[in-house]
Amino acid sequence: MTTRGSAEARRGLPAARPRRRAWLGAWLGPAALVGAIIALWQGAVMAFGIPHWKLPAPSTIAAELVASRGLFLHHTWVTLKEVSLGFGVALATGVLLAALIAYFRTFQRVAYPFVIASQTIPMVVIAPLLLVWVGYGLAPKIIVIVLIAFFPIVVNTVDGLRAVDPDMVHMMRTLGASRWQVFIKVQVPTSLPFLFSGTKIAITFSVIGAVIGEWVGASAGLGYLTSISVPLFLTARSFGAVLILAALGTALFLAVALLQRQALPWHEAQQRRQALEET
Repeated sequence: MTTRGSAEARRGLPAARPRRRAWLGAWLGPAALVGAIIALWQGAVMAFGIPHWKLPAPSTIAAELVASRGLFLHHTWVTLKEVSLGFGVALATGVLLAALIAYFRTFQRVAYPFVIASQTIPMVVIAPLLLVWVGYGLAPKIIVIVLIAFFPIVVNTVDGLRAVDPDMVHMMRTLGASRWQVFIKVQVPTSLPFLFSGTKIAITFSVIGAVIGEWVGASAGLGYLTSISVPLFLTARSFGAVLILAALGTALFLAVALLQRQALPWHEAQQRRQALEET
């Protein structure tokens, strides 16, 4: 048993090394680019004597993040709560609409044009009206997030539900499957990679929606913090809030990508095989 286990470990070692090298290659390049940008930024501010209120150096922003960490933590928590609630509602709404559009052709003809038209209206126009209709508080932020984030979920999921193999549907019908059984057992599994693609887009859009809602009317949140910091020439604080927003959006995107990898291992294996075949 020990000898066989050692042999299996030795056989798995060469396969693990290329994956580690690929992972390092994927992250070292962006990390080096970010480091170069930060170094050039710091050097330009110091060389040209740019005032901190106009363009703070990265070191000044880092110092502000440390000095005001309690303030940043409070506003980050508010924005994260808005994003979580808004995205949850957008996900449920988007999946439900996509299922109805794909399953009922009549509903598709009636609802799909309105889904598309909802994205043609600038959100900065709707957000102030929401303050009039529902008042200040959490509700207008969640509505803005839902209106922005549900669209990629609907469109990608509908495309996935329609991307089913016709031969598979024909075989299921031949075996006596009902339309509902074909939908559940064939269309829904096929649509899952598309759903996750739309979800990754929607989770980043949710951060944007939260910021728009906080700009229009709020008393807390990272968007609110940027809106009050700029008029006071607290530029380093505003930059710090923007960096946290970028990190928050990136972390949420990576979390959804990790969930996709765990939930759909067969899809990830297929993607790797296709990449190897292309190379």
